Amino acid sequence: MFLLVASIVTCLLAWACLHDVRTREIPDWISVLIGSVAVISSLLGWLGLSIVWVLAGGVVGLAIAYALFRFAKLGGGDGKLIIAIAMLVGPVGILIVLFGMAIAGGVLSLIAMLRGQSDYAYVPAITAGFVGYVGFVHFLV
Repeated sequence: MFLLVASIVTCLLAWACLHDVRTREIPDWISVLIGSVAVISSLLGWLGLSIVWVLAGGVVGLAIAYALFRFAKLGGGDGKLIIAIAMLVGPVGILIVLFGMAIAGGVLSLIAMLRGQSDYAYVPAITAGFVGYVGFVHFLV
């Protein structure tokens, strides 16, 4: 069931990528829907995380997103997306997502520098981190 949930979330993240690349904004409903999927999947037993771990992931995601928003100048929509993904993967899983996100973000940053851009969409990096997490967890199981 986890792969079904991950597929749904990946589709939502793909939609967020398209929207972020075009407009540099992320609709709030995407983050709310991913958070809702996390809570509902946990309550139905599909996620493999208890509701306590989902909420703990949300708290950890909030702390990380606030720090990135405040000090690294990450956008608010990106922060909300990180919180929603943290709810889905839990407090330990978000660290794996952030590792992949940092690598993909570095590549995006280099591409933006080569193009002479100072601003670029970061949701593709967030999506890459999540997809890397899903691949990593699927490899372990």
